[in-house]
Formats: sequence, C-alpha cells, structure tokens
Amino acid sequence: MVNKMKFFNREKEINEILYILNKEPDDIYFIYGSINSGKTALINEVINNRLDKYVVFYINLRGYFISKYDDFIRVLFKTYTPKKSFLDRIKNILKPLIKDSPNFIDIPSIASITSNVLTGIPIPKNLLNQLLKDKNSDDVFNYLTEIFLEVKKYGKQPVLIIDVLETFGFQNLCRFAPKNLQKIGDLKLNGFLIYELFNYFIDLTKELHLCHVFCLSSDSLFIEKVYNEAMLDGRAKYLLVDDFDKETALKFMDFLAEENNIKLTNEDKGLIYSYVGGKPKDIKYVVEEIKFKELKEVLDYLLKDTIQRLKYFLEDVKEEDEEFYNKIVEALKLFKESYEIEDIAINKKVREFLVKRNILFLNPQKGILKPQSFLVWNAIKRVL
Repeated sequence: MVNKMKFFNREKEINEILYILNKEPDDIYFIYGSINSGKTALINEVINNRLDKYVVFYINLRGYFISKYDDFIRVLFKTYTPKKSFLDRIKNILKPLIKDSPNFIDIPSIASITSNVLTGIPIPKNLLNQLLKDKNSDDVFNYLTEIFLEVKKYGKQPVLIIDVLETFGFQNLCRFAPKNLQKIGDLKLNGFLIYELFNYFIDLTKELHLCHVFCLSSDSLFIEKVYNEAMLDGRAKYLLVDDFDKETALKFMDFLAEENNIKLTNEDKGLIYSYVGGKPKDIKYVVEEIKFKELKEVLDYLLKDTIQRLKYFLEDVKEEDEEFYNKIVEALKLFKESYEIEDIAINKKVREFLVKRNILFLNPQKGILKPQSFLVWNAIKRVL
C-alpha cells in the first residue's frame, strides 16, 4: 500500500479560504496562480480534510475539451435515472452527505462522491436532455439554485468550485501551450456564456447569499479580463497561489527528502532552487527522480527540455511573422537581468501573446510579469 504524501505548507491560504467559508457568501473568489503552483492541491486539501458542515460541488474541467454550450453542461452535471419523484431522488442523494455517513451512500449513477464532495450537479437524465435541447441558461441556473436551496434545508452550506477556467480564444501555435484547453470564454449563449455565469454567480453570492463560489485558473490573462470587468467590480475578490519563496522552497525540499528517505545537502538544495525555483511540482519531480538518478542529470534534463521548447516556439513564431518574432525576442530579453518586470513594459499585443502561450505569467493586481517558472526563465537567459 502506497502512503499518501502529507500536505505541505499553504496554511496562510488555507486559513484565508476557511475564513471566507465561515462568512455569509457575498463575493465570487478567483483563485489563480502560475501553472503547477499548487492551486488544485490547495483546494483539494481544504474540501477533503478541513470541512465538515459544507456540501461541495466540485466541477473539475481538466481533461475536457469544451467548445460549445452542450459540452459545458454535460461536464457540469452528473445524471441519474430517477425511480422516485424528482425531489425525493435529490433528497436521497443529499441525505448521506448531510448525515456525514459515506458508507451509507448507494448512488451508482453519481460518480466519485467523497465525504461532503460531489463531482457534479445531480440531475435526472431526462431533464438534462431537455436542458440541452432547449439551451435556456435560465432553466439551468434555476435548477442549480433549487439544488443549493435543498442543501441549505438540511443545515449545510453549499460551495461551488469550478476548476479550471481557461479562456484561450484561438488555436495554440506553439508547444508551450497546453492542449485541449477549455474555451468557456468563447461559448455563446444569448451573448457569451461566461457573462451568463458571472451574472448567476453574482446572484448566488451578492444577492441571495446562498452559495460560496470559487473559480480556479492558471490563465492569468483571463484573470486580468475578469479583474477589469465592470460587472464584477465590488463583487469579486482574488487569491494568489504563488510559487514558494526561496525559504519555503528549501523547507519543502527537506520535507520531500524526509518523505522519500533521501539526504539533501545545502549545496544540493541551492542547486535545485537555481534551476526550478519555488515551483512545487518541479521540486517534487526532482527530489523523487534523484532517488535513482544523479541530481545534475535530472536538472540538466529539465532545463534542456525547456530550452528546446522555447527554441521551437520562437522558430514557429518567426516562420509565421518575422516582424512579430523580433518584438517577441526584444520583450523576452527584458528578463535576462530580472525575474519580474512591470506589465506595461511590454507592448499589450506581445504581452498577451506570451501570456496566452504560457511563457509569461501576469499578476494583474500588482501589474507584474514574470516567466511561468524558473525553468522558463533559465531557458530565456540561455536561448537569448
């Protein structure tokens, strides 16, 4: 039996989320950060190990290609074939969660129920088919509200979490960008579906105070658009889950070394940080790999791989538009001496392109741009 690794750090972020959950719902919260900074691990730690009086509806969009309204609705809901009346069936689904009796759950049509967490909104199959046929967002949102009200009747607080919210508006041109990204921002339904969702989230939080809403995203350009969206002014707040600072990163290495029964010298830890910085996933990969490989071999592999990806990216851009390529190169050269720069130091079109391609990360609250990782930063310095 494999022992699950203990959760490391993030107590500051966890306490902030718990503080939010203990209040009456009043804002939409966007949890954002660079790729692999630990957002999903953080929220999973909270909902699986830190909550007792909540029912969480956790909609994980990772791994799904969403290009139209029907795709999003199918991911949002989990169907069942009702044998009883609609309300009776919903109550039967929710009762085991409310009573905190996971062993009593016997709902084969609802996947992955863990404690107080549902991985989709329960809905009768025939009703889902009708919603897909009608394509009426009001019907969808009214149904969701009824579910959340039902949870409240049992003395529990509903929490809606959507992970990941990505809004890439055109095809990926390079190997840096993740494939099969969700395109919620491009879905149209009486306008853009994303605005329909925002209006509904505002209704749930600011107006009804019914349900906490959290949206997780690695797409900092999307967060920038949200941050500047007039309809969300005074109705949304933002939680940054950043890479570890150096002190915390070194402690994380010690933590992982102990978990994996290996020894790391101060020199080893300094070398690891110089390559991968405070990126939790990269640190974890390195420490686990050196159980059977040389440290320098592992680090050189990661850096060479990132360098090759950057070279191919630049090659693709140059082939597409040499003038734009020159602007990209000049922008990236700004990072040869500095890890962070002011966002407006780079032309908006170039900045958005590099953020969309996951080479740069934007913090819209501080107006700061930086590479997505130390590996990318090191690659930029070597390639340029």
